[in-house]
Amino acid sequence: MLHNIKNRGFTLIELVFAIFILAVVIIGVYNSFSTVVILTTGYSSRFTASYLAEEGIEIIRNMRDNNWLNGRSWATGLSDTNTNCLNGCEADYKTGTLPSLILIPWTSNGNYLNIQENGFYSYSNTGIFSPTKFKRRIIITPDIFNSNVLKVSVLVIWQEKDEVFDMKAEEYLYNWN
Repeated sequence: MLHNIKNRGFTLIELVFAIFILAVVIIGVYNSFSTVVILTTGYSSRFTASYLAEEGIEIIRNMRDNNWLNGRSWATGLSDTNTNCLNGCEADYKTGTLPSLILIPWTSNGNYLNIQENGFYSYSNTGIFSPTKFKRRIIITPDIFNSNVLKVSVLVIWQEKDEVFDMKAEEYLYNWN
């Protein structure tokens, strides 16, 4: 009885080809997975920075609104010559409320924000807090053509590994009176 040798199993060429295809697929999946991991590691910081930038604008908006509610000029503490926010200021959620109605001028390098026990970001380092890697710079520019408009630009800066990142938000605030 004669047996056909070709039907007994894989040839060496078929086996090498199958291993090659399997290796290419595994390497492709690994590279895709590692790229996704690398790209998503910075998203948490970007997400936090975008909220901190929006919060900076909201702080200035709240100061404007508090001015109206308390019978002061809408731009008190925002566009005064004492404030000097053209070079930048720092503010947290307590800024603009009594007793502190003034913005803190931006220092040469800025200060890091801290997360307080209550979950708010603040420059205060009293009580229970955790330091962060974020700095927030608020720049308020009066409109040269319209005295009822202020441009608010907020820049959040942070560093991860050896790279510095930033997130910027801008908005115009108006005097509704």
